[in-house]
Amino acid sequence: MEPADADAYFGKVLRHSPSGTRLARSQALTTYVMFLELRHKVELHRMTGRVVECPIDEMNRPRGAKDAQLRIPPTEPEVGILFTGWGGELATCRKFAPNARSYTAAKLMSQVGLRVSEACKLDLDDIKWDLGRFGKLHVRHGKGARGSGPRERMVPLINGADRTLRWFIEDVWGQFDDDHTRPGAPLFPSERQNTDGSSRRVGDDALRGGLKEAAKAHLPGWGERLTPHVLRHFCASQLYGNGLDLLAIQEVLGHSWIATTMRYVHVQQTRVEDAWVAGTERAAKRLEGLIR
Repeated sequence: MEPADADAYFGKVLRHSPSGTRLARSQALTTYVMFLELRHKVELHRMTGRVVECPIDEMNRPRGAKDAQLRIPPTEPEVGILFTGWGGELATCRKFAPNARSYTAAKLMSQVGLRVSEACKLDLDDIKWDLGRFGKLHVRHGKGARGSGPRERMVPLINGADRTLRWFIEDVWGQFDDDHTRPGAPLFPSERQNTDGSSRRVGDDALRGGLKEAAKAHLPGWGERLTPHVLRHFCASQLYGNGLDLLAIQEVLGHSWIATTMRYVHVQQTRVEDAWVAGTERAAKRLEGLIR
């Protein structure tokens, strides 16, 4: 691979890809070639007669930050309309158990900010009812920072999440599987079964699809835009609006950096408005003194 190949790849093949994709590919390729230089430069030169050099130079290196993604979540009344309509639909839908499973997973995403991948990998044993005031959820497969691997965390079942889970386990879970004590039994089972008759683990496509169909039916103004990650943003904004401090929200969501949490709640922050109101009040007092 020569610099001209890198020019063609980043300038033509990835020309219309998001900037984050181009930056990630560039970094992966640079790291790989650096590994070859450090570990196998002499060996490769002896075998091929070529000196290992990175084809990405200062002229063709992708630049810029990741594309901005300003996610403005739906309002609390809108989310209430969604789950009220979806919950009412459960009484008459053709497949109660799968629909109730998707409903429960989406509700947890809106209540305690679970990622869809985290929800899929939860086991029944991950619910620790005896911890804390409301019980806690042991999230074993949280997203790691910068490729560090899964990060575990304990999520308190606040915001009504304890009631949501109790209803699901007592009234719905048994329609998928009849063995609550089986080690590794998934919290959100699939309709498909393993060879031993136990339920498989649900995939994220099923949960995404369930939320998508519910949004189209009960919150059509959001349609395709209401995703599991948008519900996670909604959760952060709602918790912030209800008085939780940023450190508590960071712990619930499992963020490594408080700056990440701030990006989730910035829509609800009123620092600029508060400063403007305070400034106008000061100006009014000064004018009042001049008039007198």
